[in-house]
Amino acid sequence: MKQRSLSRLAVGSASILALTASVLIGPSASASETGPAGSPGAPGVGDTVYPNLGNGGYQVERYLIDMTYDATTQLVASKVKAFAVADQALSRFNLDSFGLDIASVRVNGRPATFVQEGEELVITPARVIRHGSAFVVEVAYSADPRRIKPPAGGWVATPDGFALAPQPSGAHTVFPGNDHPSDKAQYTFRVTAPKGTIGVASGVHVADVGNPDGSTTSTYVTRHPVATEVVQISVGDYTIVERGTVDGARMRDVVPTARLPKVEAALQLTAGQLSWIKQYLGSFPLEAYGILPANNDAPDAFDFTGLETQTLTLYKPNYLSQTEDKIGSHMMHELVHNWFGNSVTPADWGDLWINEGHADFYGLLYRYERGWPDSRGFTTMVDRMKWTYSQGDLWRVSSGPVARPNAQNLFDNQRYTGGVLVLYALREKVGAAKFAEIEQRVLATYKNKNVSTEQFIQLATDVSADTSVRPFLTDWLYGTKTPPMPNHPDWTVIPPTTTRLAAVDTRSDLRDH
Repeated sequence: MKQRSLSRLAVGSASILALTASVLIGPSASASETGPAGSPGAPGVGDTVYPNLGNGGYQVERYLIDMTYDATTQLVASKVKAFAVADQALSRFNLDSFGLDIASVRVNGRPATFVQEGEELVITPARVIRHGSAFVVEVAYSADPRRIKPPAGGWVATPDGFALAPQPSGAHTVFPGNDHPSDKAQYTFRVTAPKGTIGVASGVHVADVGNPDGSTTSTYVTRHPVATEVVQISVGDYTIVERGTVDGARMRDVVPTARLPKVEAALQLTAGQLSWIKQYLGSFPLEAYGILPANNDAPDAFDFTGLETQTLTLYKPNYLSQTEDKIGSHMMHELVHNWFGNSVTPADWGDLWINEGHADFYGLLYRYERGWPDSRGFTTMVDRMKWTYSQGDLWRVSSGPVARPNAQNLFDNQRYTGGVLVLYALREKVGAAKFAEIEQRVLATYKNKNVSTEQFIQLATDVSADTSVRPFLTDWLYGTKTPPMPNHPDWTVIPPTTTRLAAVDTRSDLRDH
């Protein structure tokens, strides 16, 4: 194990210029010349849970995000460049944006008219953007990390800087963009941190440059596409702990220096956890992995224990000071998100069960293999699934079917352990070997892409070569009644009476520590 703190070797200006040339090549000058009148892009993508998230009319291919943190004011001065391609001739278009102080907007280098309408930054370029053309949107703005906390916002303010917790819809309080998981993009981050702190971000570290005022600008570049809701950028008094490579991926943790002694035992567990999960999911799918304990213990800093921000998972620091039997299952849950959630990403927020169900499924397997009782006292998957099955109709009434959430119940247990129950039922129906084949096919087919519930059902049907799998999964995912569990005819559900519904607790265990 190697430890690295504030001092990092600076990369020369020639390297920065080469990096800029390789990742920030803009569109041709003809991208928005005079042409058809065009029409406005839609203000949302029609998501089943958050219909106004994302924007129509274009897709973002990559972002350059340049942030400078001021320790005196605790404000962030930022510029974001979005390199996009128009899906239609655009007379105007929107970026998702809220709580940001917008200074200027340029499209293809020309000043653009803009207005903030609710959570939409409505932009009218100087010239219509042609259908199929590449274009660049540049927004200069400032932000206050203390202004909008999760879950409404994406910032986690800390005494020495900030971290991000954007899920599900907080990324556009951090930077204007196309804030929907269906528009994954590549990123370059340039983070300028004051003397005594460092900046980190999703992706791989490629450069550090010292500035005359004592600050350091660190550059990170992603190697795999990232959904906005799992972007990580952070500034703090950190020690970076290097832990080698796995499957070509850099393993490192980013830890508030003063907290390192308390959390190091937990961080050392990752290597064994990674070895265990690879037997089910295969090679690690991203360019890096590590844990970032946020330097903020406040109960309202963020409303969950951990968040799978890509390549650098965010955690509440005090949680990681516990013993392995208390945290190991949850750490496995977050690790699994590198496959289901980050590499393979839901196409719609209604598809959340795919990544949360899978993360919980393997997290519970890991727990029970070690004999650790869960939060309800169960020590086997069968017992936990039998209990979960008994709650099926209660959850379907109070939280909706597994694949039909709304904004109020999106993170209820129905998407987590309810999702596990669907996967368990599928394995009981098709057998362990065929289930494993389905898992591998999903990961291979949709790597670096988005998957919908319909696509999951179709793939499971094709791989199992059993046409009954389609109606089986449709009932489990969308039905208002809990279907029979294969191989367990004795399992029963509790009738959803008014009294029982009033007492049911649908909160996910993982969002209530």
